[in-house]
Amino acid sequence: MEIAVIGGGHGCYAAAAHLTGQGHDVRLWRRDGAALAPIRETGAITLTDHEGTRDVALSLATDDLGEAMAGAELVVIPLPCTTHEDLSKVMAPHFTDGQVVYLPPGTFGSYIFARAMREAGNAADVAFAETGTLPYLARKQADAHVRISVYATRLPTGVFPASETGRALDVLAQAYPVERLEDALDGALMNAGPIIHPPLIVMNAGPLEHFEAWDIHNEGTQPSIRRVTDALDGERIELREALGYGAPHFPLADHYDDDKEEWMYGDSSHERLTDSGDWRENIDLLNHRYMREDTHLGLSFMASLGDWIGADLPLINGFLAIGSGITGEDLRSTGRTMERLGLAGRTPDELRSLLRDGIPA
Repeated sequence: MEIAVIGGGHGCYAAAAHLTGQGHDVRLWRRDGAALAPIRETGAITLTDHEGTRDVALSLATDDLGEAMAGAELVVIPLPCTTHEDLSKVMAPHFTDGQVVYLPPGTFGSYIFARAMREAGNAADVAFAETGTLPYLARKQADAHVRISVYATRLPTGVFPASETGRALDVLAQAYPVERLEDALDGALMNAGPIIHPPLIVMNAGPLEHFEAWDIHNEGTQPSIRRVTDALDGERIELREALGYGAPHFPLADHYDDDKEEWMYGDSSHERLTDSGDWRENIDLLNHRYMREDTHLGLSFMASLGDWIGADLPLINGFLAIGSGITGEDLRSTGRTMERLGLAGRTPDELRSLLRDGIPA
């Protein structure tokens, strides 16, 4: 299958190497041509995982977006959702009939990309899909070297428009272990980042600012923080149920307990993550993606959905308020909200129709 991987982050390099290793024809696009130079010089990414270390030769590494996307059956965008507003406009003219676009995870980015395509006057028949996490726990080790500590084993996936779900999942299943969800909002509310990361950074704010490096997933994951995370996840599940989405909800507690149902990364994934040492890092509370992506955009999206349907979500709103205090910004009003998406005035029935049928050409 011809695949375009979009971006230059940890997950992007992991996706390019992994999908190539599966036998797919992979083109990697990165906007920054100079940063892409180490891969262009050798034509390969060095991959380290449970099978060892080896060089994986890509079909193409380019800073020409049209070249990367032309003819791609699947377009994978494993980037933080902070990139979506700008990137969706850049990519909008390049989408073509029949393509499937995957946002792992999305925070309802599927709607943003579909809207940008239509606003650009592109009437292509494209399916936009999103899931609850990156398909990899990965960190770059050097400019052209990525280590994957864990591969996802289950990726619950929703599609926009939902009428394209069957076609999209047939394509995605050739690359990832996808599982069918009702629609893209169902997929957006599987996103684990806004549940796991805000408590870990806010409740570890002292050591994060004191030590040069701190592992929030090791020393930072203490019983009191885990209890708060479970309660926060309870609000996510409450929101899902209020919007009509049933089980499975993929509760985050399953990630930490191998005796529970298998979570998105499979059994023992938390131990493999902490054993790698790759998450012992310096986290700038003002600018790190755990604040800018998961707290600012992820929690504001859930909070606005709660306001839209009249659900009381005290922890979601509380962490959003504390994040605003830490950054000195109003993260709620500038976040990814129903208002800013232009959806606050829709009724639940109107939203369901939009999710099913998509944006008219």
